[in-house]
Amino acid sequence: MTEYSKLEPGDTAPAFTLPDADGNDVSLADYAGKKVIVYFYPAASTPGCTKQACDFRDSLAELNGEGLEVIGISPDKPAKLAKFRDKEELTFPLLADEDKSTLQAWGAFGEKKNYGKVYEGVIRSTFLVDEDGKIEVAQYNVRATGHVAKLRRDLAV
Repeated sequence: MTEYSKLEPGDTAPAFTLPDADGNDVSLADYAGKKVIVYFYPAASTPGCTKQACDFRDSLAELNGEGLEVIGISPDKPAKLAKFRDKEELTFPLLADEDKSTLQAWGAFGEKKNYGKVYEGVIRSTFLVDEDGKIEVAQYNVRATGHVAKLRRDLAV
């Protein structure tokens, strides 16, 4: 199994351009000069990922009020992301990384263990990218439930 290197605070955030739920390209460069939370999740419409996305949705006004944007990235197809967005009334971009190259570049894909079984998959991860495109916060193996509240405490939002 391939182990991808993890990002650390101070690293330059790897660039990406990915399709959103409507097939429109969204780039990290679109957020230059802004702080953005980039979070990676395994699959749209699963219980944990739905909880996490809805927590971001419910906290979005406060995060935006502090100058923080939010982007969610998964290996799902744009059509699945559109259904997820519409069903859960998500109001931030969901991006499709079907070939997992962005997940790999950010260290959010690799070896996982579940019930003693080892496999490769998406590592639930959250990053804060500063106005200059540098990683300010890098959190790997985060829990879906309660993560947004903890992140808000950590960022004093």
